[in-house]
Amino acid sequence: MLDAYVLGICDPVAEFQGKCIAVIHRTNDADDKLIVVPEGSDYSDEQIRAPPHSVPQNFESVIIRY
Repeated sequence: MLDAYVLGICDPVAEFQGKCIAVIHRTNDADDKLIVVPEGSDYSDEQIRAPPHSVPQNFESVIIRY
């Protein structure tokens, strides 16, 4: 299973249609995460890593853009 972080949405959702703008590739384990945003939105690498997006910071990672 591949997890996704949905940025720009405050409430929990069971389903979401948006645009995948990046992958957080964890360099110290094998649990990559998709970064998904609403259509028409974009986020910088700094915004993806910054609170309140809840992207955990307790692992080494690189952001891979599409």
